[in-house]
Amino acid sequence: MIRFLTAGESHGPALTAIIEGLPAGLPLTAAAIQADLDRRRQGYGRGGRMQIEGDQVAILSGVRHGSTLGSPVTLQILNRDWERWQEVMAVAPGMGSAAVTIDQDERISSLKANVTAPRPGHADLAGALKYQQSDIRNILERASARETAARVSVGAVARRILQEFEIEVFSGVLQIGTVRLAEPPEDMVRYREEARNSPVAAPDSEVSRLMTAEIDRAKSAGDSLGGVIEVIARGVPPGLGSHVHWERRLDSRLAGALMSIPAIKGVSVGLGFQAAGLPGSQVHDEIGYAPGQGYSRRTNHAGGIEGGISNGEMIRVSLAMKPIPTLYRPLRTVDIVSKEPVQASVERSDTCAVPAAAVVAEAMVCWVLAEALTEKCGGDHLEEMRAHYRDYLAAIRSF
Repeated sequence: MIRFLTAGESHGPALTAIIEGLPAGLPLTAAAIQADLDRRRQGYGRGGRMQIEGDQVAILSGVRHGSTLGSPVTLQILNRDWERWQEVMAVAPGMGSAAVTIDQDERISSLKANVTAPRPGHADLAGALKYQQSDIRNILERASARETAARVSVGAVARRILQEFEIEVFSGVLQIGTVRLAEPPEDMVRYREEARNSPVAAPDSEVSRLMTAEIDRAKSAGDSLGGVIEVIARGVPPGLGSHVHWERRLDSRLAGALMSIPAIKGVSVGLGFQAAGLPGSQVHDEIGYAPGQGYSRRTNHAGGIEGGISNGEMIRVSLAMKPIPTLYRPLRTVDIVSKEPVQASVERSDTCAVPAAAVVAEAMVCWVLAEALTEKCGGDHLEEMRAHYRDYLAAIRSF
């Protein structure tokens, strides 16, 4: 079984991730991880932080000569912005009285070490109450979506496992603000390439242009935008997950992983909420069989998962992202010390982070699928996993 843990604050020295349970013999380099981290930094609507951070990943343990050892893998991403926040974010007591001056899209904001004005829609107030913190910075630094850089690096490692078994994961942005793609391309090669070449990760060039214009309008108004993301996994064999217990169901694991991404407010599989308004004859996928090829579905309304188990069709999950809660025209709130009405504090933020969230969503889908695959066909070495996988495929083909 594989698992991971991340650590680090948004303006701390670094983000760190430790992955345990990887098989030995998996080819792994920093460059393979870096590709996904670079994609996360891009996307139309990102703010000034991405101009500062290079998000260069370093592998500190668990890999020798480009191959995993079977021991825990440690990944580290240094925060360049730490240089300006060392006093505010100091570990040692007796520091932190200084202010930090930051240029955010040509706006100058002096951010004091102590933050007492919680931002509506953020973890600020709920976290301050839960952990009894009079300085909201103690909450917002970890609640920040900056943490997802570590998760993308973990997901890139999981992607390497999937690639060894010819499983491909990619994503597309279907909606930003009021602009929505009516019908995604049926050709998955075109879908993937259009999304990769779009500044907003949309699998349609005309819709991409409309989305960027929508972002420009929101930025001019000091507002933010959310959207809808779809993640697709091809080549997933039937049999991942289980119907036996609630926590083993593949769809519930995917939903939980995707809901853990900051600002995600809803997840659906296949038809999702559309299925609630349709008769069963238009929802359930009829089954076919061809000698030598095995079973297949004539449609894929289930999104590749039935009864909590992958059924061999493409896995398709969609997720809804709310607008980022940090606004350059702040909403009203209450100071937690004075209890007086004030405007919410302003941290450096994006106008729209939906394209970046799509990369994070891919990472979490990669992780859940790699986790389920190692459960089904696990081994201490990659070759052992391959042997188990071959035996399993041969068994289900002859079923």
